[in-house]
Amino acid sequence: MIATPGTSAAALAAKAATTTIPIVFGVSDDPVKLGLVASLNRPGGNATGVNFFTIELTAKRIQLLRELVPAAKRLALLNNPTDAVNESLLRDVKAAAIGEFLVFEAATGREIDAAFESLVREKADALFVAGGAFLSARRVQLAVLAARYAVPAAYSQRAFVAAGGLMSYGTNFSDTFRQVGLYAARILNGTKPMDLPVMQATKFELVINLNTARALRFDVPSTLLARADEVIE
Repeated sequence: MIATPGTSAAALAAKAATTTIPIVFGVSDDPVKLGLVASLNRPGGNATGVNFFTIELTAKRIQLLRELVPAAKRLALLNNPTDAVNESLLRDVKAAAIGEFLVFEAATGREIDAAFESLVREKADALFVAGGAFLSARRVQLAVLAARYAVPAAYSQRAFVAAGGLMSYGTNFSDTFRQVGLYAARILNGTKPMDLPVMQATKFELVINLNTARALRFDVPSTLLARADEVIE
């Protein structure tokens, strides 16, 4: 069995590699649209898993970012152009954004540095950081740069905020990984992937880092703090 609990790219690579070995995935976009399964209720084939809704939550995350920075007129998106769900993300951000929308791309650490220099030069008021394995792995660098340039930023996972980011809204990944593990156990005990419907994540969390807000000299609206599932102080 192959388990790919955290990235769409890994799930797609596994699906391309075999049509017989069972696959349990965790993906950020619709697995039907990605071509991983025939349908959510009847996956068919050799793959099933969990959709943790990073892409589907784009509009909600931008809404929260606008509540965090209500005066923002220029929104910047930092995206990894090599991510498998790049096209869906760009479409959804453009649909949800209000005002001027700037896109910056980075697939290496140096490109992240350059992207921040550019978005500051372009006078972006707030930053929306896409999800994905690469940007998640660079979360400390992102938090340091956002603090250095005093850019309020929203992220897709709590891990970004725990590393010093300002705010995140997204799936509870501990719960998602647990669900992937439960499906893996059932398959190892003889259940076929085609008999396990794709699960939809149900636990989402708004996390705010007040230490970061203070360092940025940024006042988080009390209405947003009241709705937070976790406030890091």
